[in-house]
This record gives sequence, structure tokens and C-alpha cells, in this order.
Amino acid sequence: MSRRAPQVDDDVLVQQVLTGRKDAFETLVARYEGYVFGLVKGHVPAADVEDVAQEAFIRAYRSLPGYGGRGKGFRPWLASITVRACYDHWRRVYRRRETPISHLTEEHDKWLDSALAESSVRILEERGAADQARELLEAGLDRLSAEDRMVMELVYLEGHSGREAAQLLNWSTAKVKVRCFRARRKLETFLLKLKRSEG
Repeated sequence: MSRRAPQVDDDVLVQQVLTGRKDAFETLVARYEGYVFGLVKGHVPAADVEDVAQEAFIRAYRSLPGYGGRGKGFRPWLASITVRACYDHWRRVYRRRETPISHLTEEHDKWLDSALAESSVRILEERGAADQARELLEAGLDRLSAEDRMVMELVYLEGHSGREAAQLLNWSTAKVKVRCFRARRKLETFLLKLKRSEG
């Protein structure tokens, strides 16, 4: 019966990379590949997941000299880098893309009435008509800045607290609260304009 070798601590692997053992980073990548891909899948289109995940690992590798354990651990540090890579992805997309406003179908119109009466996007998506809800939500999110989009996704779609979102984005909690408030107002304004243009 063979015994498994004990798993090397993340901080030890980081120190090994910093002292010249580049292969130790491969161990970190293998350990956190699924985690990073899972985070990225929640924030970017499927076609871009691999590129953004790779970008997150490249950034992590380049940032290792500044890691220093930080008392939080490698996983939260990597999560913060990954979320920022997603945020930067949307900044690049918004710079080169113009998003058309689609015409509302009758189903969209019904969903929009419901959306304006409810406060939680998550509850709305769970109520049937998920395809129409997602299309309208995407149209609204596409109208927000990259910062507003990321904060809305983290807080309202994924259910992170303001403090957790602040840690992931490397912002202050106050900035997250202000961004959430402004982003919600912008999204509500956009949805109301769509409703009026169809009315």
C-alpha cells in the first residue's frame, strides 16, 4: 500500500517559485485551475473563459514577489487577481463594442413589469422566463461601466457581501456601496427607458 506524500503548503510553493523553482508554480496552477476557471465562468462569456483564466494565472505569477502571505492565504489572493482580470476583460470589451438595444417581445415586456416591481435580480431570474430575463439583464449590464458591472454581478448575482466584494476588487467597502447604489439606479433607469420606448 503506497502512502501519499503530504501536500506542500501554498506559501512554501510561492517561496520555491521566488527562489528559482519555476516548476513549483505549475503545482499551484494544477491545484487552483478548477477554482479559477469556476470564478471566471461566472463573469465572462464562455468563449473568453480560457483566455481570462490564463491571464489571471499570468498576473498571479508576475505578482508573486508582492504576495508575502498577507495573512489571508493564497486562495483569496488569487481570487482577487482573478476577479480583477474579469473586470479588465469587460473594460476591453466595452472599449471596442457597441451594444445594440434589442426590441422587446411580449414576454420581455411582462418580465420587465415584474423586474421593476421586484428588488432582487436573482429572484427574477428564478421565476421562469429565464432566457428573456437574462437577455434583458445582459442588455442592462452592457450599458454599465466595467466597474459597475462587476460590482452588480458580485453583490446582486453572486450574493457576496459588500466586504467580500471589496476584498475581491481591492476596493474599500464604501466604494462598493456607492458603486452598488449608482449601478442599481443606472440599471433601473435603463430598464424604465426600454419600457417607455415600447409603450
